Amino acid sequence: MDAIIRDVTIFLGSEPWWRHLLDLADVGIVAFFLYRMFLLVRGTQAVQLLVGILLLGLVGFAATLLNLRLLSFIFRNAAPAILIGVIVLFQPEIRRALDQFGRIGFIGRPLAHYNLQIFNRMIEDVIRATSKLAQRFTGALIVFEKETGLENYANTGIRINGEVTAEFLEAIFFPNSPLHDGAVIIRGTQILAAGCVLPLAEEGTVRERMGTRHRAGLGLSMQADAVVVILSEELGQITVAHEGKLLRNLDPDRLRQVLTSLLQPRAEVHPPRLAWRR
Repeated sequence: MDAIIRDVTIFLGSEPWWRHLLDLADVGIVAFFLYRMFLLVRGTQAVQLLVGILLLGLVGFAATLLNLRLLSFIFRNAAPAILIGVIVLFQPEIRRALDQFGRIGFIGRPLAHYNLQIFNRMIEDVIRATSKLAQRFTGALIVFEKETGLENYANTGIRINGEVTAEFLEAIFFPNSPLHDGAVIIRGTQILAAGCVLPLAEEGTVRERMGTRHRAGLGLSMQADAVVVILSEELGQITVAHEGKLLRNLDPDRLRQVLTSLLQPRAEVHPPRLAWRR
């Protein structure tokens, strides 16, 4: 025990005290980034991919340790291709991480900047429209932009820049209308664009079979912090997609609670404990 204390004392005395503080900060920053990476991949297919990559790394290390020359040669020359493959495989997680790091302060368009009365009226109009569309078994996709800009997806549709009203939304999603198959993107309290094309979630990222609208809503929610309201054409059910998860079979009251909690970033509003499903 005395020897250990002596070695620690010698180690601490070999460098200035501020150098040790920098080392502790270095370890803390690395631990924070590793923790954030774990949160990003937790519950996603990336976990299995990460385990596979770690197993490959162990095989390569064992080949080098045991001097297996052919296997070591293959791993050494395949390293650049593996690195590129990792970037491709983890593209959604990397994109999500960069997106989260890019959200600084009030950059973006949080709904907190808008009058609360206007916000509540907009939510009520959306609920009235979705309720009527669901009763008629009319499919729809309504996207609420938050801090992540959706300009690229808005460019795939028709610019509207109009006020959100229940009648306007019903007209857009009326069967056989030119815009009913695409998504409506709402920025703030206005409809930015309609007839927009959203990215589809890959088949391997979901545990159940779902229609194109649900895959599109889920796919966008995996790439941005948007809130997507999905109306099923077959079942007439209302679903909300957020952060790569689905909350199904909502009634108007439940939908109001979910939209308010997700779109109104106030300290006194806490998201309800809901049964989100991937």
